[in-house]
Amino acid sequence: MQTNPTPPVYTSLVAVGDSFTEGMSDLLPDGSYRGWADVLAARMAARTPGFRYANLAVRGKLIQQIVDEQVEVAAAMNADVVTLVGGLNDTLRPSCDMGRVRGLLTEAVERLAPSCKQLVLMRSPGRQGPVLERFRPRMEELFACVDELAARHGALVVDLYGAPALADPRLWDVDRLHLTAEGHRRVAEAVWQALGHDPEDTGWHIPMPASAPPRWLARRAADARFAREHLLPWIGRRLTGRSSGDGRPAKRPELLPYEDLA
Repeated sequence: MQTNPTPPVYTSLVAVGDSFTEGMSDLLPDGSYRGWADVLAARMAARTPGFRYANLAVRGKLIQQIVDEQVEVAAAMNADVVTLVGGLNDTLRPSCDMGRVRGLLTEAVERLAPSCKQLVLMRSPGRQGPVLERFRPRMEELFACVDELAARHGALVVDLYGAPALADPRLWDVDRLHLTAEGHRRVAEAVWQALGHDPEDTGWHIPMPASAPPRWLARRAADARFAREHLLPWIGRRLTGRSSGDGRPAKRPELLPYEDLA
């Protein structure tokens, strides 16, 4: 394996976004969430003394809320690396103005790119299934905008949408919206490599070994649990205008030394 003779040195990371970046459903024993951004920060801190990290992500946030509540805060931190993942929650709403979403994402990128050494954008992962198929055109329009903005502003794009492994239902939690711990680990690896670091897992994008599909009864039980515990509450929040992130503070609101946060 060829190694990078001069791996980049980054001294700080700020993560901006929604539940994907907050880390759901990578659940820790204390009930908190870890997620790919925390895993990435731990790796970066291990090679850079005094490394600082902030995670402003809050579950359920739409792109307008990310712009209003997180972008200026992140830009003011002047971190070496900023990750921005947003807009996917908008595409999953029954009514979505994609022109408005593209405009807000553009606003976020134009503010963040000059504030950091390296801006990282993503084409978000999506598991196979009827939900993805229904919203696929919107998602792909969002990702085309991500690609255009990255080319214009010198940002990196991590293509999770095109990674076969991350379409595997086994890497998704029972809510069918968030990755498992293994899924988040693979995302962290993808970003790690995109930032120019030597791979720790060259096969993060390779699908998991095939396994026997679950039996019909097990699938129906899983569908019933999903509807009861996740789908119906999600529909209820949409009908009442509520969000799972209402009233929640940012995950790690200040740019502090990683060892103070671990």
